[in-house]
Amino acid sequence: MKKGLLEFGVLACLSREESYGYQIIRDLSEWIEISESTLYPILRRLEGNKDVETENREYHNRIRRYYRITDKGRERLDEFNRDQWRLHRLLAYIAGKESGIDG
Repeated sequence: MKKGLLEFGVLACLSREESYGYQIIRDLSEWIEISESTLYPILRRLEGNKDVETENREYHNRIRRYYRITDKGRERLDEFNRDQWRLHRLLAYIAGKESGIDG
């Protein structure tokens, strides 16, 4: 479940602005621990699903890969946001609070 949520965290990060791997880690680490070995497979999966697209740019004589959310990725993030009450209900159930949040 954590990896699935991390995908949405990455999409949310990229919905604010395009970014590169190290910056995405810095942005997300305020809320959840994430490493390069976790992030890059997620980015490859999102790219393979056409949720993000990439562009290589030179930065200080090195190539840096920037990631940008696509319209498909935005739709997926919007759908998650519309349905997140289900996740809240599941978490409440797991914590032993049967009623959860009504959706």
